[in-house]
Amino acid sequence: MNQRTTHRSVALCLAGLLLFVNAASAQVGGRVGDVIESMGNGGVDWTTGMITATGLGAPPENAVNRAQARAMAERAAFIVATRNLLEVVKGIRVDSATLVENFIVSSDIIKTEVSGFVQGAQILKKQANPDGSVEVLVGVKLQGDLLNTMIPKQTGGGMPVPPAQAPAAPMPVPQASNGTAYTGLIVDARGTGVRPAMVPKIRNEEGREVYGSSFVNRQYAVEQGMVGYLKDVAAAQSNPRVTDRPLVVKAIKTDGPNKTDLVISNADAQTLHGMKEHLSFLEKARVMVVLD
Repeated sequence: MNQRTTHRSVALCLAGLLLFVNAASAQVGGRVGDVIESMGNGGVDWTTGMITATGLGAPPENAVNRAQARAMAERAAFIVATRNLLEVVKGIRVDSATLVENFIVSSDIIKTEVSGFVQGAQILKKQANPDGSVEVLVGVKLQGDLLNTMIPKQTGGGMPVPPAQAPAAPMPVPQASNGTAYTGLIVDARGTGVRPAMVPKIRNEEGREVYGSSFVNRQYAVEQGMVGYLKDVAAAQSNPRVTDRPLVVKAIKTDGPNKTDLVISNADAQTLHGMKEHLSFLEKARVMVVLD
């Protein structure tokens, strides 16, 4: 093979890799406003709830024919991709102090469950390169089985924040502009440095839990996640998760070493817990967080 041919092959491989990466980005989201976190050879799209990783497999020299070489390269790429996917999953934040890896290390049962979950990943994209190698993109959902393993077995039962001491003249409970209850919660956490997590909490200024596993129905949380994440307030307000009259509050700061929990004002916390309808939408995980 002459030098010109070698350079052409390299250029084709690089072009193929670029197309693959672009296609992979489109596959897992990549929309303006999505919250996407890159991790090693993969990442997490916290908006769509997709965990992905890539792998590269080379064809064996002893392949009988081209078809066998392609199949074996694909298999090798899948093995590498799922190995990379496991590393991504391990690095996902569960709560304010814990990663998935911490659960895996502490429990053989969880280790087995997570391993099986990753091995069941779906191939989202395949790219054959001119040199015979194959790249694959694999993915699994953040919600469902994985979240079911990580979320506390016991949820609900949280006590509402008690109302502040009543002033001389009773103050009406704040409501949506049309006089009815709110239908969801949006926390504007831009500027706080908050990081996405599987089981985050929202607290008031006194550290009391306002939203988290104590206020959510486990089934809703497992199916759609504890919260939804976006980077745009307008997009969050029009998101069907919080329907048409969401309460929008501003986060004061983050809480916990992983910076996943949020603190809101005592007044906002009392507004949130002041009506049974609000506790109902919290139970259904109708909560969104807007971050940078």
